[in-house]
Amino acid sequence: MSQLNDKIKWCLNKAQKEINEGKKHRGLLPITPDINIAREHINKSQHNLRVTLYLHNGGFTDWCSSSLFYTIYHCFLGILAKYGYESRNQECTFAVIENLIGNNEININIEDFKKVISLDVSKNQEKNTAINLRENSQYSTKTSLKDTEYKKLLNLAKKILDDTKIIIEE
Repeated sequence: MSQLNDKIKWCLNKAQKEINEGKKHRGLLPITPDINIAREHINKSQHNLRVTLYLHNGGFTDWCSSSLFYTIYHCFLGILAKYGYESRNQECTFAVIENLIGNNEININIEDFKKVISLDVSKNQEKNTAINLRENSQYSTKTSLKDTEYKKLLNLAKKILDDTKIIIEE
């Protein structure tokens, strides 16, 4: 079994264990595929994109990386809903998305996906992934995001949102 499949299995087991213990799960739960929930995630993604533009226009660029990250993340949650999963764990979400890309079940460019996250965080510590940019602005004292980084992340979020709309409606 591949490392990715092991991760997904761990995520499924984690959720089931927490549910059995009467807790809210923080893993991956199989659900009935639901296009309506998928569309709601797209709506949330579009909302987050509008928030980003509002923040950028208001000069609050330090928050743009977070809102753009969640623009992308809600796209991924929408895809999961379409494919019959509920995730409450970013690593689990990314594992399923990477698996769907690898199995050619969804048409998201693997290089775009890698710009968002890599499961092997140690290899990407210094790279400007969406997560690193979000964490740097969220947990540091910086009050701005470089315009070049903003534009890259904005274009990435728009591309993934456009790709996801097609995936959801296929």
